[in-house]
Amino acid sequence: MRLLVLGGTSYLSLHIARHALTRGHDVTCAARGESGPAPDGARFLALDRDEPGALDPLIGARFDAVVDVATGALGWVLEALEALADRTRHWTFVSSINVYSDTASPGQTVHAPLHEPVTSTRRYDPFAAETTIEIHGGLKVAGENAVRARLGDDHSLLVRPGIISGPGDVMDRFGYWAGRFARGGRAVVPDSPRQPVQHIDVRDLAAWIVTAAEDDLTGTFDAIGPGVELGEVFEPTARLVGAPDLELVPVAPEVLTGAGVAHWGGPASLPLWLPESMHGLVTHDPVPARDAGLVLRALGDTIRTALADERARGLDRPRRAGLTPEQERAVLDAADIEAGRSGPG
Repeated sequence: MRLLVLGGTSYLSLHIARHALTRGHDVTCAARGESGPAPDGARFLALDRDEPGALDPLIGARFDAVVDVATGALGWVLEALEALADRTRHWTFVSSINVYSDTASPGQTVHAPLHEPVTSTRRYDPFAAETTIEIHGGLKVAGENAVRARLGDDHSLLVRPGIISGPGDVMDRFGYWAGRFARGGRAVVPDSPRQPVQHIDVRDLAAWIVTAAEDDLTGTFDAIGPGVELGEVFEPTARLVGAPDLELVPVAPEVLTGAGVAHWGGPASLPLWLPESMHGLVTHDPVPARDAGLVLRALGDTIRTALADERARGLDRPRRAGLTPEQERAVLDAADIEAGRSGPG
């Protein structure tokens, strides 16, 4: 299979390219290359999709399958379709669980209501504060609509991942906890052990996307694992990778909020933590993707690999998500004060 990965040098797209190569496919990666090199064995085409005509070198090329992980730019999706759709058998567009407008209701499927599409072709930085869930989700809805309109349902696969875990985590959400627990000491965790959460290891998602292209799987899927509770993630993570002096300190949501701790991800956050009004994001139906061939590894494998990746990248490096040591100490101080107030007088 001749596969074009629009990307191929970072996180999910890199794992897709790697996995396709292990299966003997002919892989081309088209990217700026700023995140790192393409995997050995792949052809690399250096281009910047923000530049007009960036995909012109691909005009006339034929591929059996294209995988597009376009982040933050409907213009990228439209230009890729214009350049390649007529000469490609199968097209995968990696969307997001953030397309759904109802963040509260559990058990939703791919037929749940979506955000209004954001049809602006300007580039949104996926890590910028202005790129809210509504904007990110709306951009992905617009991208999905463009793919369907050009290719129809018979030649396109729309994949909506939730939290992607595993090595190379660019969002620093799942990996934050493995790294933090490995450092030991008093570690702040949200006092919400029963909160639902779903994730998918990047390697499992990449393998499924390659298999889907091989098998011409089409349709729309939530690419997620089964729902578990937050405590069911923290406990084995602490046990498998935690330092001997690790102490998990549950802090009440109201104390966290009062201390300025953010939900979900981003700076000054506790990754994976969500208010009840957003539990719908992490309780989608995983069965259709499983029935369509998505195979998931054991949580312990993801945890151990996340720690190895964290150590390789540096446990004390600047992160896109989580608490810095100084921020965590401030939260611990606030929690200790609150405990003193509520304790025996």
